[in-house]
Amino acid sequence: MPTIPSGTDPHQQRQMAESFGVDAERYDRARPSYPAALVERIVAAVPGRDVLSVGCGTGIDARQFQAAGCEVLGVEPDARMARFARDTGVEVEVATFEAWDAAGRTFDAVVAAQAWHWVDPVAGAVKAAQVLRPGGRLAVFWNSFQAPDEVAEALGAAYRRVLPGAPDPRSPAGGPEPYALLCEKAADGMRQAGAFGEPEQWRFAWERVYTRDEWLDQVPTSGLFTRLGPEQLDEVLTSVGAALDAIGGAFPVKYTTVAVVTRRTP
Repeated sequence: MPTIPSGTDPHQQRQMAESFGVDAERYDRARPSYPAALVERIVAAVPGRDVLSVGCGTGIDARQFQAAGCEVLGVEPDARMARFARDTGVEVEVATFEAWDAAGRTFDAVVAAQAWHWVDPVAGAVKAAQVLRPGGRLAVFWNSFQAPDEVAEALGAAYRRVLPGAPDPRSPAGGPEPYALLCEKAADGMRQAGAFGEPEQWRFAWERVYTRDEWLDQVPTSGLFTRLGPEQLDEVLTSVGAALDAIGGAFPVKYTTVAVVTRRTP
């Protein structure tokens, strides 16, 4: 699951931003997808079917847009993630979005799933405006989750033991509110770009039941955990696994997918 970096702006923390490819297969397997209703709403709002996926990672969102009938191009700074996405049928070019060369290509939608906080919000919005056709949409979105208190406490306690003084990894686990700042930064960047209508915020609530093994599988895909050593990571997983055993193994997780969406003006 994602963790919002503290301190400097997330897009400046390139080491964390480009650490997820350490286990691209696990990332693709363990990370959740996005609500079909979100994808359908974006597709219904755009003039055509050409989609650019910014920070596409292993292609989770890109494949959803492909399934909805779109032609998708991904831009991804991590070559390991891009390689995995290509193997699943997604066309990907390796670059940060701010430095990416569009070579004159334009799109009906620019989307970023769980990735826009790794992009400079103003420069990214300006770049999106340059490659969007009139009436096209810029849509950036995040999955926010509410894990059981016992699981969140175990995760935080284990992480504080292995990395004293580190930021609390439970920060995204309080519903959509932890993403309020990211949404506001995204909206401000869109306004400053001067080429979009007033941003809208969309929310989609859903739930997923995790087994013990499924939850432990996704823990190492968080940005705070991708750079832990094997022994540190094992300590975290052991502690969280014990907490999961204590509550019976399987448990529901409440998600809210929050999106900031704006229309490219003529």
